[in-house]
Amino acid sequence: MVTKKTSTTSPRHGITAPQGFRAAGIHCGIKKPGLLDLALVVSEQSGPIAGVFTLNQVVAAPVVVDRLHLRKGVGRAILVNSGNANACTGANGLAAAKKTAALVARHVGVPSHQVFIGSTGVIGRVLPLNRIMKGIPNVFSQLNERGGPDAARAIMTTDLRPKSIALQDTIGGRLITIGGMAKGSGMIHPNMATMLGYLTTDASITRSALQRALTLAANKSFNCISVDGDTSTNDTVLCLANGMAENRTIKEGTPAFRRFLQLLTEACQSLALAICRDGEGVTKVVKIEVTGAATVAQARQVAQTIATSNLVKTALFGEDANWGRVMAAIGRAGVPIIPSKLNVWFDEVQMVQSGMGLGLVAERRIAKVFRQKEFTIAVGLGTGRHRSHMWTTDLSFDYVRINASYRS
Repeated sequence: MVTKKTSTTSPRHGITAPQGFRAAGIHCGIKKPGLLDLALVVSEQSGPIAGVFTLNQVVAAPVVVDRLHLRKGVGRAILVNSGNANACTGANGLAAAKKTAALVARHVGVPSHQVFIGSTGVIGRVLPLNRIMKGIPNVFSQLNERGGPDAARAIMTTDLRPKSIALQDTIGGRLITIGGMAKGSGMIHPNMATMLGYLTTDASITRSALQRALTLAANKSFNCISVDGDTSTNDTVLCLANGMAENRTIKEGTPAFRRFLQLLTEACQSLALAICRDGEGVTKVVKIEVTGAATVAQARQVAQTIATSNLVKTALFGEDANWGRVMAAIGRAGVPIIPSKLNVWFDEVQMVQSGMGLGLVAERRIAKVFRQKEFTIAVGLGTGRHRSHMWTTDLSFDYVRINASYRS
């Protein structure tokens, strides 16, 4: 958990760090005994909620329900199960998703549209609805201000560790807190949102400003990571605000909005990087920075092509300073390239100048960079003033092993 300007005496963690939020995580029988598999987050009062979702055209039932509920723009509770994706389950899966939301709503005392749900796990298996319905009263009984860590563990699948965040800053004379949790290790690739992520804040903010802030923050974080080039059926990021910090309501286009956006982006980037570092079989996390592009879209396309190249990713794993693979990825990115203007650095070491390699001395220097756990590949296109970035990971033997036996 990362904390900025926060009290060291606060019992609150991650998703429950903002005022007025409680959470819990329990075992309800979806996963093996002893493993938490049902998480619940509840706010003391309703407030605006924002969401971004997968662009995969095959979507899970929870995504269908959440998109429908988001039209009202008001949230109070979030229920998430792991161990079962409730995807490709037809009308029965959709009915099950709606039933769980309705039961949570009855416990909280709000309309169903104020409850949002999420599922993660194996695709195509029938959701064990009876186990979840029996688990909901139990998870309610365990809600508390210290429940963030258990909730973060309950949404894990192949994750090796829980991922949470808590950040604070003073905005408009009031201390504003953003908390969050995320899960993700495989099926990670931009197309919104590349995982499950849930954020809470005690800020008072308009619904439109919150949605705008989350969209912008996601585009600089969750939409800038790639582990394996796959986007899941269940990808969801939600941000729920309850206004309990009692600040002047944040609106778009104001200094307060810019401060809030900066804080939210920092929280999202911390969670996104935690996903990269915990990627299936990952041993390297590399930032791809592309500058000097004619447009942002072109810079992003080059960054994404490098980040998703299996040849680049395997070179990272093998610590093989094969910079030619980066050059080849740049050239096939589908954007106008002038080879004589290309420059490439690995951290501070320049390897390519004006489209030509700088020889064995430079190659020996970048070989040392390749042995680091984290570093940056910087590309200068020399065709404009725009830039973009992504984070990628290596592709290891363990990634194949994990995904070859995911269901066993």
